[in-house]
Amino acid sequence: MKKVILYVFASFLGGLIALNLFNGKEEATPVVFQSASIQQEADAPVQFKTVQQGMNNRYARAASQGGLDFTGAAERATPAVVHIKTKSTRQPVNNYNYNNPFGDLFGDDLFREFFDQRGGGNPYGGGAPRGGATGSGVIISSDGYIVTNNHVIEGGDMIEVVLENNRSYEATVVGTDPSTDIALIKIEERGLPYLEFENSDAVKVGQWVLAVGNPFNLASTVTAGIVSAKARNINILRDKAAIESFIQTDAAVNPGNSGGALVNLNGDLIGINTAIATPTGTFAGYSFAVPANLVRKVVEDLKKHGVVQRAYLGVNINDLNSELANELGIDETEGVYIAGVMEGSGAEDAGLQNGDVIVSVENRNVKSAPELQEAVAAFRPGDRIDVEFIRNNRKQRSTVLLKNVAMNTQRVTAETSDVSYNNVLGAELSPVSRVLKDKLGLESGVQISNLSRGRLTESTDIKNGFIITKIDQRQVNSLTEINQILDSKRGQGVMIEGVYPDDPSTYYYAFGL
Repeated sequence: MKKVILYVFASFLGGLIALNLFNGKEEATPVVFQSASIQQEADAPVQFKTVQQGMNNRYARAASQGGLDFTGAAERATPAVVHIKTKSTRQPVNNYNYNNPFGDLFGDDLFREFFDQRGGGNPYGGGAPRGGATGSGVIISSDGYIVTNNHVIEGGDMIEVVLENNRSYEATVVGTDPSTDIALIKIEERGLPYLEFENSDAVKVGQWVLAVGNPFNLASTVTAGIVSAKARNINILRDKAAIESFIQTDAAVNPGNSGGALVNLNGDLIGINTAIATPTGTFAGYSFAVPANLVRKVVEDLKKHGVVQRAYLGVNINDLNSELANELGIDETEGVYIAGVMEGSGAEDAGLQNGDVIVSVENRNVKSAPELQEAVAAFRPGDRIDVEFIRNNRKQRSTVLLKNVAMNTQRVTAETSDVSYNNVLGAELSPVSRVLKDKLGLESGVQISNLSRGRLTESTDIKNGFIITKIDQRQVNSLTEINQILDSKRGQGVMIEGVYPDDPSTYYYAFGL
């Protein structure tokens, strides 16, 4: 078997590029994972064909032979799936930030050219309309709450929701969670049809499912397939704290399906369609949905708190495999290996150690890191969970008190949770407290809480803790403002101004984008 190394990355709003580097002579088709994906209004017209390559007929024959009937589920789900249209007059901001992994090989200009082609009017129009994009959403309550993907609505100045009966509403954003790519929006209406969340843990590989959405602006489209895998991590979400444990199906999902419903044959909501694996930009066999249990927890948090109450075990983890199992001298080959325990975490308090292998959480087996992340994500800081693990080839149990990112059990607020990662800078950024601003006499500021590879480390000697007060003499108070400025400065030089908490002097750092 030839060894193949595949480097993949995807851009936002459906634009994508892939390179395949391999050490054989045969050509290989690169597979790209992309958000599943919102449809740009500026896209070229879809070319329709009369031949469906037999797919619909195969589903029809299978349903007929097995006595299956998809009509009830389709009739129940379709009225609750909406068409979402966004409009923007400003530079879009997203968590799929430009970060060229091939810069050392080819330079930045080639890839920046592709990433800047977002469509819809003048790309740097200074407020001129930039067009918009469309996706899907699912009504989850009769009073107008709608769940969709974060990437569907991100950057939109106006969000329009169109119901199956063509009635149109302007929606407001209740909250977003980039780490799961879930967003909650609301329209002012009552008596709406809606879908109920089903227990996605009970979903079985091989069961029939339907995907409902608006691909290519074809409203209320229903496709069928089976669940082909669970707890799939495809590394598409660019948020540093991303949780990926997708339900994988072969139900056809295309641009415009993002945020739509994945339902079982009862018409119950088991997932939110989010991504596809494709070498072409359209459906090529597999699609991915965020499990309903994870979506439900995120939505509950956004409604009640405005932000997600994310709980952490406080461990660095890797999947267990046969090679690692042999090194550890254990019989198990499935589980999650603890490569490190964070100081002050619930895991440390509970006595978990480096080298332990977690095999279950609350009596739910976890065979991989995505499964463990999904299991823990169902809880909140302050919750206690039972963890079963292997140490010295013996199974043991411990109760872990889950904590938040600050390693305490307090409720997370918008101020304490607003920690975001910017791939261009290579920096984790967080807001500056009012107390610190007053102490330093600052009117603005965003603090660098963690540095990794990016423009700052490559071009400056900036240190962790630095407070960015201005970029090119413009005050900044949020990641959104920083993204907007940096997006408008592509190909230009940038000057960052700010202070260190323990030094009253003003520092300046310059670099190119």
